Amino acid sequence: MTGVDKDGDAGPGEGIVRASWLGTAALGVTSALGTISSALDIVAFVVALAMFAAGTVAFFLAYAKAISRSRTEKLGIMSVFFLEGRVAPKPVRRLLLGSFLVEVLVAVAVAAIRPNTSLAFGILAPVYGLALAGLWGARHGAFPERVAKR
Repeated sequence: MTGVDKDGDAGPGEGIVRASWLGTAALGVTSALGTISSALDIVAFVVALAMFAAGTVAFFLAYAKAISRSRTEKLGIMSVFFLEGRVAPKPVRRLLLGSFLVEVLVAVAVAAIRPNTSLAFGILAPVYGLALAGLWGARHGAFPERVAKR
């Protein structure tokens, strides 16, 4: 899923990419079902809240790892979380940011279709996709070495 290299080996952080898309799929399916049937609102609500909670944890893990790496490497928030520049291979960047974008689109669409319901909590779910992109960036991203000041 992350773009297998020439030797057929999975790239670093493949589990993070897979988890990102599994969360996106769960959000999409449960949000669609909740939009169709009011009886399933609670399932979509629970999934969105779980994604927000998991995303919050992943965000803090990514932040802690980025702080640790910043002692020896030049990191920036945009490069860690949005994989800006050459931090990640293009397939990884496309997959992680694509997952985040799909989550945003699903959340906004569902909140627009069913405002003032528990489905509107889905707007919190994209924290998950963004945080996993940040976790990938903090763990596996390629950053330039920090030059010691004299």
